[in-house]
Amino acid sequence: MSTRPDSGVVSTDPRTGEAVEVVAQETTTEEVDRLCAAALAAAPALDALGRAGRAALLRALADALEARRDDVVAVADRETALGPTRLNGELTRTCYQLRLFAEVLDEGSYLEAAIDSAGDTPMGPRPDLRRMLVPIGPVAVFGASNFPLAFSVPGGDTASALAAGCPVVVKAHGSHPATSQLVFDVLDAAAREAGAPDGTLGIVHGLQAGADLVAHPAIRAVGFTGSVNGGRALLEIIERRPDPVPFFGELSSLNPVVVTPSAAAERGTTIGAELVGSFTLGGGQFCTKPGLAFVPAGPEGDAVVDAMAEAVRGTAAPVLLNEGIAASYGRISDGLAAAPGVEEIARGGDPSGRGFEAVPRLLTTSAADLPHEVTEECFGPVSVVARYDGEKELFAALDAMPSSLTATVLRGDGETELPLAVSQELRTRAGRLVYDAYPTGVAVSWAQHHGGPWPSTNSQHTSVGTTAIRRFLRPVTWQGAPQEVLPEELTDDFRDIPRRVDGVLQLPR
Repeated sequence: MSTRPDSGVVSTDPRTGEAVEVVAQETTTEEVDRLCAAALAAAPALDALGRAGRAALLRALADALEARRDDVVAVADRETALGPTRLNGELTRTCYQLRLFAEVLDEGSYLEAAIDSAGDTPMGPRPDLRRMLVPIGPVAVFGASNFPLAFSVPGGDTASALAAGCPVVVKAHGSHPATSQLVFDVLDAAAREAGAPDGTLGIVHGLQAGADLVAHPAIRAVGFTGSVNGGRALLEIIERRPDPVPFFGELSSLNPVVVTPSAAAERGTTIGAELVGSFTLGGGQFCTKPGLAFVPAGPEGDAVVDAMAEAVRGTAAPVLLNEGIAASYGRISDGLAAAPGVEEIARGGDPSGRGFEAVPRLLTTSAADLPHEVTEECFGPVSVVARYDGEKELFAALDAMPSSLTATVLRGDGETELPLAVSQELRTRAGRLVYDAYPTGVAVSWAQHHGGPWPSTNSQHTSVGTTAIRRFLRPVTWQGAPQEVLPEELTDDFRDIPRRVDGVLQLPR
């Protein structure tokens, strides 16, 4: 296999900034082609495993990760500085979502199976029509920098794609290549032992390999978590394909928070401390970090801001994931602090001078004169407080908000009128509305939605929760088909999953 000059993929310790090991060589164009061809060849056999076979596969992958928990967490901590507690929780989440998608397969409603029998209708005769969702084909998944497990090689994109019956080729993130390679090796061995076809899983390293992957004709969809610029670059590659494919990107999110006057009056000090805990969680490197908080003017709002300032001053400088993120944070947060009408009111602990540390910062401005700069995401431990004087100022500022993954309302006890109005204003530009809590927690569940209008994502689908599987499925209708050529879920006597038959929902026997 040919290699590119200086093509070693290096794992770096962000606590020191020092290179630790060369994990792999960057994947060549020829190797990307081989992996994609293997994924394409595996697709029919993976589909043929059926729902039960793929459910068993997903459970086997979860068990294999659990068995290597100590090794995985140790490597991930050395490579991300996120800490064993956070990473153990993330691995638990990762295994949980693999098992949850196994339950999705067991339950079967995700197929949207529907049967319309042949017969007369007000429009005339109707043929026998049977419809369900089928796998879209091999999927390229791009691992995220900030979640080395839950949004990476074994993460939600991979879990939902495999559940759908789609082989996956993962682009490992350069922030944690050793973690990516380790968990891939664990998953690949477990998949083979579980009877999955060769080519079910693949991994590539390097920027050019990622571009080659997206351009490859075997790839039928792309899942991506990262920056707007990175997403645009991949979209440009997809648009140059002779057959553009779906691109599901989670890109950028400000996640505004509105503190009502009643909430500030009732528990302002508590809200201030909790907001800081939310925007500094994980070094402020969550896609759901609250980057802008609307706090009322006056003494009640002062209590919120004073508590925030005190909490920020007591927060140590966290280690960020990589040198690029740390440099961008310094540049962008400096730009925010220098924007017209913006003032820095608190800074956290000073960095030690080693590794990729960042100083937590709290900035304030006026909602009436909200500068454009503060409506853009800054990845890292900084947040802006916009003080509003009355509902007119608040709603004028909310009207200037970009779309986000989340929008949060912190209410007073029993308060409904203002929260309802805020909800109606923000519902058009957020995928999840949060009340009296903080947006940085994203539960994996049937009812979860993790997405939103551009620039938070570029699709209407979720990347977290059970309906994430819908991204990697496409509908097919069989017309006038004999029973022997139908998928079993569409045959007359099959009653193991929910189906809509002649317009009537039929539940399993």
